[in-house]
Amino acid sequence: MTESAFRPFETHLDEAEALAELRRATAGAEDGELFLERRRSEALVLDDGRVKNASYDASEGFGLRAVKGEVAGYAHSTEISVQALRRSGETARLAVGDSGGVLAPSPRGTNQRLYTSADPMADASFASKINILREIDGFARGLDPRVVQVSVTLSAGLQEVEILRPEGLRLADIRPMARLNISVIVEQNGRRESGGTGQGGRYGLAALMEPTLWQAAAREALRIALVNLDAEPAPAGVMDVVLGPGWPGILLHEAIGHGLEGDFNRKQTSAFAGLMGQQIAAKGVTVLDDGTLPDRRGSISIDDEGTPSQRNVLIEDGVLVGYMQDRQNARLMGVAATGNGRRESFAHIPMPRMTNTYMLGGTDDPAGIVASLKDGIYAVGFGGGQVDITNGKFVFSCTEAYRVKNGVIGAPVKGATLIGDGATALKHIRAIGNDMKLDPGIGNCGKAGQWVPVGVGQPTLMIGGLTVGGAAA
Repeated sequence: MTESAFRPFETHLDEAEALAELRRATAGAEDGELFLERRRSEALVLDDGRVKNASYDASEGFGLRAVKGEVAGYAHSTEISVQALRRSGETARLAVGDSGGVLAPSPRGTNQRLYTSADPMADASFASKINILREIDGFARGLDPRVVQVSVTLSAGLQEVEILRPEGLRLADIRPMARLNISVIVEQNGRRESGGTGQGGRYGLAALMEPTLWQAAAREALRIALVNLDAEPAPAGVMDVVLGPGWPGILLHEAIGHGLEGDFNRKQTSAFAGLMGQQIAAKGVTVLDDGTLPDRRGSISIDDEGTPSQRNVLIEDGVLVGYMQDRQNARLMGVAATGNGRRESFAHIPMPRMTNTYMLGGTDDPAGIVASLKDGIYAVGFGGGQVDITNGKFVFSCTEAYRVKNGVIGAPVKGATLIGDGATALKHIRAIGNDMKLDPGIGNCGKAGQWVPVGVGQPTLMIGGLTVGGAAA
């Protein structure tokens, strides 16, 4: 927003004085800003029938940046004062040097609002939140006598940011976040298995405290746990894999998304560097990064440099057409910023980051895709994974997967890992379902030690020739 609806820092810092110090720090620079942040968050955890943790955190501070070419000077402080700002400016200015630069044009203003500015933590009293946790615990235990342990986490937070630029433009954003996670452990004949699910987004806690929502989440966590209770050791070998819609898009996010962030491509460290305009995926594959989806976990009205969030097409019908850019990287590559300059907090420098990254749906019937799988794995849930950005090689563990033979879904399998590389996997997509779905709002993304909330999504996909790690066949 070009004009902020709040002034949370005015008691600490006079705007005219702050602008004078910022201009002094960025004199001769090509870009820079003063980023001020106030953040409050709480988390309540009930585990095994007891309140295990109840935390409340609050922080505020600023980060000051001066950019010249490929170099950025950055300093931050939890003390919001003219003196602290002056000290930080002297540090940040070291990146500028003596030679003069031309300040880049400022971001365009926007009045788009993608989410509420209300404090999600204020939706209910502390006692009400504890009561909801206990209700969820009792409900989940009552669903099945095999349930031996339940863990429930209810968390919320509010981030308030203001961005002041050297030309005097001031932008602001108020970003709520709420999340519910439920995990269940079941036991049968001495064997224990777990299942979990969650939901969240940029809205109040009230939505997550609705019985219809948390009851459905508890049932889903139990369903996954019971599936794993019957799971057999996963086969190993090279085979075709069908990925379910929604959360399996985390594989797309990691194996492909990071490789399409601008900084990796400018530095020629991405597997997709130098391939702009070329066919890098199968026909029909269209991938977007879209930070403008209302209420979604990865959405941002403006990024952490003040650029309005956008709907960016990265791959269109298999052709690479765009990268995700922050202001510095976009300027160095001679393109426009895309609203992807994000940072974890005032203590971190912005960089190109994903928001909500997803693949558009195709025309294939999801059931038909599974029916066409002769011998492989149907994976609908994923846990952790690792990716090498330089070559796109990935390893992901499945939390829910099934053996498929001759198009028939068989027994669930346990311990399956998917191994491959993003560039090859894109070209080996053989079918794209018409059931594109976004994840339930539980994603976090790490890069260079910084974590930000993100969203993912995809339709049902068939990918040929992935390596499945598991037990020996």
